[in-house]
Amino acid sequence: MIKDAQIQVYKDKLNYQEFIGNDIIMNDDMKKMIPLDEPRRMTFIVVALCTKGQARYTVDTQEQVVTPNKVIIITDRHVLEKCSFSDDLEGLCMMISVKFFYEVVRSVSEVSSLFLFAKNHPVVSLSQTDADLFRQYFYIIKRKVADTGNHFRRDVVKTMLLAMVYDLGNIIYQGRQNDNSGYLRADAIFTSFINLVEDNFKQERRVSWYANQLCITPKYLSESVKLASKRTPTEWIDNYVVLELRILLRNSAKNIKEIASELNFPNQSFLGKFFKEHVGMSPSAYRHHGSFR
Repeated sequence: MIKDAQIQVYKDKLNYQEFIGNDIIMNDDMKKMIPLDEPRRMTFIVVALCTKGQARYTVDTQEQVVTPNKVIIITDRHVLEKCSFSDDLEGLCMMISVKFFYEVVRSVSEVSSLFLFAKNHPVVSLSQTDADLFRQYFYIIKRKVADTGNHFRRDVVKTMLLAMVYDLGNIIYQGRQNDNSGYLRADAIFTSFINLVEDNFKQERRVSWYANQLCITPKYLSESVKLASKRTPTEWIDNYVVLELRILLRNSAKNIKEIASELNFPNQSFLGKFFKEHVGMSPSAYRHHGSFR
């Protein structure tokens, strides 16, 4: 179960009825989502379908617009902020703990394609048929979550969620097949690279180090990451560092010297120069006044 405050806020403030502990929450009123002004690193997984109106999110500094028949998939570790909703917004949303999700997908051999797609393309357009299928899954799972008298409730929900993941994965697979891009090798390298960055960006920012871990040359890593994501490895590494800095500056009481040490900067002067180069203001100004440019 998730033990952080993020998912608990939804349960406590919004009084949801359909949930299993902190494993999964079903929400069929997207207006009851809590807008975020400050950056928050996600510690759970969100899968949502917009059925009417519009929602805007910034995911890892990239604005995402969700309109009818579009699914947004936000996996853990992404930084979410600047959420806003149109007055007529309607949609379906499920919030799933990482532990529960991995219990569900542990038998899915190609689930990495879903995560890869979500890292680069958090918003997925569905056909009307696929959107209707998502709705069917959502309400079946919602009913099973609400069936507290069922001794096998948790296992039934896991089974239904697994079926939904397979179908979502198939939609993504078909789209990638039709694309005929031939980028599968680059995609695989990019996935491995991002997994390494997520685990090591606080200590390692050298592209050569990541290439060595993957047993490829820095040039090949750079070419593959650029092909798969339209960004260089350095841009991805710096992006993770900047997002973490923003979170620590806004949401922790640590001083800048402590933050510099935590993120392996030689000193706070180096941190300040790095932050100003990427954000356009000093760390102290951002902490007390600033917004991201």
